[in-house]
Amino acid sequence: MKKKTICLVGKPNAGKSTLFNRLAGKKISIIEDTPGVTRDRIYSSATYNNTSFYLIDTGGIDASDQSFNNEIKMQVEIAIEESDAIIFVVDGKEGVTTNDTIIRDMLRKSNKKVVVAINKVDNKTTNDNIYDFYTLGFDDYIPISAEHNIGIDDLMDKVLEGFDENEEEEIDDRLKFSVIGRPNVGKSSLVNALLNEERVIVSDIAGTTRDAIDTSFTYDKNEYVLIDTAGLRKKGKIFESVEKYSLIRSMRAIDRSDVCILVINAEEGIIEHDKHIAGYAIEAGKALVICVNKWDTIEEDKDAMMKKWKTDIKNNFQFAPWAKVCFLSAKTKKRISTLMPLVLESYENAHKEIKTNIINEIILEAFMLTPPPSYKGKRLKIYFAHQSGVLPPKFDIEVNSKGLIHFSYPRYLENKIRENIDFSGTPIILNFKNKGE
Repeated sequence: MKKKTICLVGKPNAGKSTLFNRLAGKKISIIEDTPGVTRDRIYSSATYNNTSFYLIDTGGIDASDQSFNNEIKMQVEIAIEESDAIIFVVDGKEGVTTNDTIIRDMLRKSNKKVVVAINKVDNKTTNDNIYDFYTLGFDDYIPISAEHNIGIDDLMDKVLEGFDENEEEEIDDRLKFSVIGRPNVGKSSLVNALLNEERVIVSDIAGTTRDAIDTSFTYDKNEYVLIDTAGLRKKGKIFESVEKYSLIRSMRAIDRSDVCILVINAEEGIIEHDKHIAGYAIEAGKALVICVNKWDTIEEDKDAMMKKWKTDIKNNFQFAPWAKVCFLSAKTKKRISTLMPLVLESYENAHKEIKTNIINEIILEAFMLTPPPSYKGKRLKIYFAHQSGVLPPKFDIEVNSKGLIHFSYPRYLENKIRENIDFSGTPIILNFKNKGE
């Protein structure tokens, strides 16, 4: 099935983030009592009753004139444009406000399916306010309490009505990779340079997907798909001016990719947002190649600079010490030939399957070499390990009690696996299970 997208919109402090976390099943958004705290759209995959979908949280729209409000309004407009259904979260304790009517007008223009979630309905007073919201003029209103998990099933049943009529997505087993990164790091130039490389033959069949441009091309006689998040060929002026709010498209591209190429600008160095984008790719379990672009602008001793850059990358991307790294110039095409081999190696490693006896040997030897410290007189025991999946490689490890695992121990075991098996370029996932689970 092709996954649909649902976004949450509403004024500040209506409870969007609480609902988002309830639906996503993990605490992601920053929740504070200060209105307007969720500035950036937050994105997650979520599942309800076996239906998977993408979920977007947006910053609260507030009519009072604050500097970031226009930016938030743009983000919300993009989120609405990208969505198949919208949950309009309103505050049942407050009743209808000016901010609610501003949002209503935005949603009416969108012609998208809208379900109004009347939040914070957990007592008689707020129940009495419910009918005020009917003046907003939508068809569906569901009273809920995101905090106390009241009415969530009714809400999701209504939102997901008709979602099972999704068109089937064709199975495509070609390697798919995407070029991701901040604006102005040279993503478009890199895409063009890659597609113009001598050994590449580009076919004229462009993807019909609305979240990114897909290009099929042949490299060394094999066919691949490049998902281009850089070419935001979208209607409407707002898309031309706000590439920095194109996170949703990057997220969707990441989700559909096997390998992500994170582009960093050699002139600017590593910026916090570069790490955030890499974090999204890793969270989605994708293989990663870090590509330092605009290498032609480095005029000093290039070898010394490369060494310095590698140290910087190691320090800044400590959460992905396994990522492959390359240095190139999309503009001059210098070193462009170093990129595709790294993409292919990362993909190969993400696909790698390890025999059960080998992974058991590595894990049990690591365990004997450094057993974890005992906890309250109890000690962790590892019984058995086997690989349970690929893309990325996943390993199930049977133990006597998951509660005895110290947070640093999975990292230690991962390092031991990587010392013995080349998993460079891909994350690996360790799942600890109590024996007999």
